[in-house]
Amino acid sequence: MKYIGLILILFAGYHSYAQKGILLDKDSEFAISNVQVQNEDRSKKVISDKDGKVDLSIFYEMEVLTFTHVNYVELELMKNQIQRENTFIYLQFKSELLNEVFLSASKEKEKTNRIPEQIAIYSNKDIQNSTPQTTADMLANIPGINVQKTQFGGGSPILRGMEANRILLVVDGVRMNNAIYRKGHLQNSITISPTMLDRAEVIFGPSSVIYGSDALGGVIHYYTRKPKISEKGKVNTEFLSRYGTVNNEFTIQGGVELQMKKFATYTSISHSNFGDLKMGKYRKHGFKNWGKQYEYSNNTNNFYNTNPVINSNPEIQRNVGFSQIDVLQKVFIPLKKKNDLMFNIQYSTTSDINRFDRLMEKEDNELKFSEWYYGPQNRFLFSTQLNLDLDKKLMNTGILTMAFQNIKESRVNRKFNSLNRSSRFERVNVYSINGDFTANLNEKVNRNLGYGFEFAFNDVTSKSKGEVLDIRGNDIVGISDTYAVQTRYPDGRSSYLSSAVYMGYRQDVNVKTTLNTGIRLTNTQLKAKWIDKSFITLPDDDISLSNTAITLTAGYVFKPNLNWQFNGVLSSGFRSPNIDDIGKVREKNDFVIVPNINLKPEFAYNAELGLLKYFKNKNYYIGITSYYTLLNNYIARTPFILNRSSTIIYDGKEYGIVANVNKKRAYIVGTTVSFKGNITNTINTKASITYTKGKAYDTDEPLSSIPPLFGRFELNYAKNRFETGINIVFSGRKKLEDYNISEGIDNIEETPFILERQEYYGTPSWETVNFYLRYKVTRNIDLLGAVDNIFDQHYKMFASAISAPGRNFSVTILGSF
Repeated sequence: MKYIGLILILFAGYHSYAQKGILLDKDSEFAISNVQVQNEDRSKKVISDKDGKVDLSIFYEMEVLTFTHVNYVELELMKNQIQRENTFIYLQFKSELLNEVFLSASKEKEKTNRIPEQIAIYSNKDIQNSTPQTTADMLANIPGINVQKTQFGGGSPILRGMEANRILLVVDGVRMNNAIYRKGHLQNSITISPTMLDRAEVIFGPSSVIYGSDALGGVIHYYTRKPKISEKGKVNTEFLSRYGTVNNEFTIQGGVELQMKKFATYTSISHSNFGDLKMGKYRKHGFKNWGKQYEYSNNTNNFYNTNPVINSNPEIQRNVGFSQIDVLQKVFIPLKKKNDLMFNIQYSTTSDINRFDRLMEKEDNELKFSEWYYGPQNRFLFSTQLNLDLDKKLMNTGILTMAFQNIKESRVNRKFNSLNRSSRFERVNVYSINGDFTANLNEKVNRNLGYGFEFAFNDVTSKSKGEVLDIRGNDIVGISDTYAVQTRYPDGRSSYLSSAVYMGYRQDVNVKTTLNTGIRLTNTQLKAKWIDKSFITLPDDDISLSNTAITLTAGYVFKPNLNWQFNGVLSSGFRSPNIDDIGKVREKNDFVIVPNINLKPEFAYNAELGLLKYFKNKNYYIGITSYYTLLNNYIARTPFILNRSSTIIYDGKEYGIVANVNKKRAYIVGTTVSFKGNITNTINTKASITYTKGKAYDTDEPLSSIPPLFGRFELNYAKNRFETGINIVFSGRKKLEDYNISEGIDNIEETPFILERQEYYGTPSWETVNFYLRYKVTRNIDLLGAVDNIFDQHYKMFASAISAPGRNFSVTILGSF
């Protein structure tokens, strides 16, 4: 008996030595918190604490354990492989892996080697290392995306020669596009702080049947951080603080995650403040005065000045600073049978944001506007997301998302030597529900069926007012009178309803080939009513429009061997005109845009081919994607006749009339070449270059929003606690003959003017060299330093009014506890 007792004691001792592990980063050997460990049927789950320790006592010795973390490569181990107490378990950071997991293609995890479309992933660590001041700056770092800036407080991403309402923005499964997303340049991409993002994913082209309307150029999907539960109650905190010299940027962000067994929460608040922006000093392009601001308006809500003031330093761009606050609150509740519920609240607001291009606009060689600014851009989102894991034959998993969004915008302007201040206010309430479901039809051959639905209702209210200022000297003391102002959108309210159902099918035909197909049916209903006819009289002041379209996609992935992959996609896209397309009234560049109630949908037909070649055990790859997109019935801005007249009296002045109209056919072609590789265990490199060309078949004019050749090259080094990298970002010249002049969207007037030839030069080429360094001071504190535009080059991004930042030194402190 004593031998049996000894054996039991020894067994118990061995068992106790196998209860805990410590999760460590493979390179830095620092502990990794929030690593989720679960068994194969996911009936048991534990999470590592802030010291990386995880208690494995709930698992049996022969169970297979899966270790997962959003930033690390998934690891599987048998419980009995953990031989002793406090065994070190090392995880590999994901940036070293070429075959990543992509979420946006089917709204569930999918290996990138099964996806034929051109895609891009920007991880949380990519965001941190690039130290973007706004989300628009972050997007500009993603290969294949060019960003236009009318003012610093904004950014309009361009994908495959399309932007604004031809690009679909999504956050946590909820579409951000609404009924007043406009054509041209759209600055709404900044209405979420990059400090709150876990990752961003991009699908290029119109091939996704999941997202449907608006996604002609592609989809940009923001994913915010998700809280996790824990068997034992834990509190995790984080903070970020950054200062940038080029515009006196101060950004601070704090987050708290509460992990409990039956629920988890994550709260984050971010505040950024930006001052006047200094442009680059050195002018390789040779235009010594281009972009300099010699005078500006110092008028404010409370201060009145009849004349512009001289800028003491023309290389500092005045009236561009703003501040922004973002709030994120998530509550995660696990339900029975592996289902869960997520509540998501987001709020973003800004200070007034001056519109730089309008404040620099001249009339009779004098500054035209003393005030022109956007009021606070407010975005509120509340969504409830139910994740289902039903394991049924025709419904393995599902996501049901219900959301409400409230968006408020305003525009305020006043001319010099005028007391009349005009204000226009827009409010959009968006109610949406969408369901996305998957079924594994045959796990042996990996046959997956995806299907779902989407409904989104937009309620638009547009108001306006005119106020005559009461002044005492230079002080604005009140309002002496009011006057009527034309609203931007229909003043009798308007609405836009989008309804859609879709189905997608993905199958591994064999080990070398994957087939992807999809179909989507979309219907849109638009209603608009104009009441005040004192400014504009339309042929019909109460309209109701309905449009229906079927879009298709077919993709094919062929992998002849481990080192080659060929992709092919045929797809169609559809965009129905929204309230902004049909019903907007505004003035710019001596033209007034008026409503066109006869506008029809535009369609895109896309063909693309992709090639991936891997080298040295997939440590390197080179990728090439080329596409051709045919636009049919495309929408363009052209001169227009309203009530038998080509001109209109607006704000007391006669202007030419333009409107959005349907044209015939146009095309966009392009190629992106990308490279990525691990030179050694500590050195990696990335590169990309993108070419785009677009032209109208019917008018033989270049299309708007077509950027010049652009790209970037990176070289990074990481070892233990230390990371550093250098990158070169460049853009080619866009010549005058490559601009679409008639629409006026590309802002040719913001490029250098050649007096000798009395014509604009176009956008000069440019390149910048940038550097970052990251050091892990302790297990909890990271210190980042960066120098952007090292050589202080002056340049403007394509179609931008504001000059890009000059040399910028920034310091960021990251902490997690």
